Order: sequence, then structure tokens, then C-alpha cells
Amino acid sequence: MPASVQKTTVGAIQTDVLDYTAGDDSRLDRALVEVDCLGTAAHVTMLARVPIKPAIISATQQKRVVAELVNVMQQARAGTFRITVADQDVHMAVERHLTRKLGEAGRRVHTARSRNDQVALDLRLYSRESIAGCIDECIALAMALTQLASKTRSVPMAGRTHMQPAMPSTVGLWASAHAESLLDDLTLLDAAYVLNDQCPLGAAAGYGVPLPIDRELSARLLGFSRVMNNVLYATSARGKCESAILGALGQVMLTLSRLSQDLMLYGLPEFGYFTLPAELGTGSSLMPQKNNPDVLELVRARSAVVLSAAHTTAEIMRGLPGGYNRDAQESKGLLMQGVEITRSSLRILVPMIDALQVNRKALRAGFGAGVFATDRVLELVAEGMPFRDAYQNVKRHLSDLNDRDPQTAALQKTHRGAPGNLDLPGLRRKLTQHGRQNRSRRMDCQRALSKLLGVRYPDLKSKRSHT
Repeated sequence: MPASVQKTTVGAIQTDVLDYTAGDDSRLDRALVEVDCLGTAAHVTMLARVPIKPAIISATQQKRVVAELVNVMQQARAGTFRITVADQDVHMAVERHLTRKLGEAGRRVHTARSRNDQVALDLRLYSRESIAGCIDECIALAMALTQLASKTRSVPMAGRTHMQPAMPSTVGLWASAHAESLLDDLTLLDAAYVLNDQCPLGAAAGYGVPLPIDRELSARLLGFSRVMNNVLYATSARGKCESAILGALGQVMLTLSRLSQDLMLYGLPEFGYFTLPAELGTGSSLMPQKNNPDVLELVRARSAVVLSAAHTTAEIMRGLPGGYNRDAQESKGLLMQGVEITRSSLRILVPMIDALQVNRKALRAGFGAGVFATDRVLELVAEGMPFRDAYQNVKRHLSDLNDRDPQTAALQKTHRGAPGNLDLPGLRRKLTQHGRQNRSRRMDCQRALSKLLGVRYPDLKSKRSHT
């Protein structure tokens, strides 16, 4: 029996081939409808200014196309815009809609571009907002940890190495250590943002077009800081950029996984240092006394998913020849999955930290005489004894340290970054600077997109509306 064939915008395709090659695009691309409309709005606005006669797209057609694209964006937000398997992807779905609604104007919008530069642009617009959102959520969690550190800066906690009691420390040092790890992650997210902040539109299939298009204008209309210069690289960079973004997200998840592991460990009844908020745990179907830290366990597991997504994306791209290859399609879902996992994990941990109960009695009970041994060694060194002699002396007389006060021992370490000198105001300042920069970049993008669309972005309301 002959295989069925389905008609699409780009030709008749055997149904099973269409299903296989479309993959998850009809589902994944629902997240790209809005950015695809933004890219098309910039492209037709640029085409309307190309200095050739007759005009590729007239000023009137350009306005009608942009207005209809705003309608599509509103439909997408309402969940009523559809992408079919016959469309293959969001690009063809939007073009189909414009052609149905606007006729000839819709048939002109794909002039001088390819789905190669179109999808590259969509993913950069998607990633730009995703990274910015992740930065805000990363700052929120780091601030929550800093606030916890401020409240517990003097609360003693046995520091551990190899999971064994080691030296006097504080809960403040523990909490701010995780906050500073997120601060490093913000540096990586910022680098990913800068790398991503390049406009590939106008590269077409990777070899340019014989028309006097203005790629710089397209980039400005979309709020990008610069154009991706080389047209071949602009399309070949698919996967490379996604891998870098996933790498930064993976580092965030690495921080969250270790934070989650600590919370689970120190929340065990055998430790009792922390009590996790009951409303953020889950119960057992059999054992009525259970309140399980499922959130933390899933953060720990999902960190492996994001870390492996970065590696998988790089592996997909590793052996490809120059120019666009369909293999790059497989990086899209990995990127979106990594973004969703990381952002949801950051958001769920903020209330966990805000509601965390610190049990001071249990923390003090974690101090045995041996925790003070190194401090005593260094006291003897300060009195003139050679370090190794002091080491052996204290090892022979550990029982002499039973009467030491944990809080005093921890806070007497006042050099930079030690329990007695955490510089939490400095940490807050750095986090605030990241937040200020992120807000400024977002506002710049929103102004550019509002001007492009003729309505306020992101709310898509008329500029004349004050509601």
C-alpha cells in the first residue's frame, strides 16, 4: 500500500517522514510563537526600507503585518494559536496565518530569510529573556540565603570536612557560602547573556542574499547589542550558543544540588540542625509520620539532567560539517528543558530558605572537644611553639578542650571571609549590581520592542492606554 503524502508549504512530504522530521517541534515551538512574531516584525520593517523599486513590502503592508503579528502574540498567550504537523514548525505556522489573513503581504514576509536564520534568531530571543529571568531568580535565592546568613551570623555550627566535625563555624558562614556560589553563577549567566546577545537575522541559509538588506537595522529593532557578522557562522552557531547557555545553567544547578544535599543532610533527625517547612514537603502513602524532602531530592536529580543537556548539545554539534544541519534541531528541546528546570528550581528554593527553622540547641550539641583542636594548635603557635609540635601536643590532650564556647571560637576568626567577617553588605551590593544591570538591559529591550510593535511590550497594550 502506498504511503500517504501530506501537502505542506514547502512541498508534499510522506506522512511518516513528516512526523519523524518534525519531531517535537509542533509542541516545543508553542514557546517560540511570540519571539517568532517579534523576529518577523523586525524583518518586514527592515524589508519595507530596502531601497529598491518596486518595494518588497510597502509601508502599508508592513503596518498590517506587524498589527496581525501582535494579534498572533495575543492568541499565543491565550493558548489559541495552533501549530500543526503540516506546518512543521512555528515559522511556517505564523507565515500560513499571515497569508490567510493578509494575502499577498503574508506571501512576502519570508523574502531574504531562511528558516535557518529564523530559528537561530528565535532561540536567541527566547534565550535572552530566559537568561534575564534566570538572573533575577538567582539573585532572589542568593538574597534569601544572605538574609538567612545575616540572622544566623553568630549561631555556631560545627564545620565539617569529609563529613566529620572539623572546626568551629557558623550557620551564617554556611548560608553565605551558597550565596557566594550563586554570585559566581551570575557571572557565568552574564557571560552567556553577552554571548547570546547577537542578531543572526539576515544570514538567510548561511550565505547571504543578493538584496541590499540592512542587518544592523534588524538588530537594533530587536534590541540586540550587535549583529553576528559572518553569515555562515550565524547559522552554524546553532548548538554552540545553546551549549554555553546550558553550561551556565548547569553551574547554577550544581550550586542548587549541593545546597539541597546540605539541607537534606542537616535536616535529618540524627542532626536536627534545620527543620524544613512542612508545607514544602510531601507525605507518605503508607507511613503517616513522614514528611519527605521531595523538592530537594528532585533538585538534586534534575541538576544531572541540566548538566548532561549541556554535554549532549555539544556532542550533537561536535562532528557536524560547516553550514546548517538538521541535527541542530535536537538542541532546541534540551535548551528549553534546561531553562525550565533551572528557573523552577530557583523559584521553589526561595520559600524553602525563607521558612527554614534553625535549631540552635541541636547545632551546639554537634560540638565535641575535637572541633576546637585546630584553634588550640594555632593558639600555641601564636605563643611561639612550632606548628608540628603544637599539633602533637593538642592531639595528646584533646580532653582539655571540653569547656570551650563554640560561638566565641567561631567569631574570633575575623580575617576576610571568616565567620567573624562575612562582609554580607558587600555580598548584597554585588547582587544588587547584577540586578540593576539586568533591569537596565531588560528595559532597553522592552523599549526597542515596543517601538517595533507600536504597542507597549511586554503587555501588548496600546501606548495610549493608561490602564
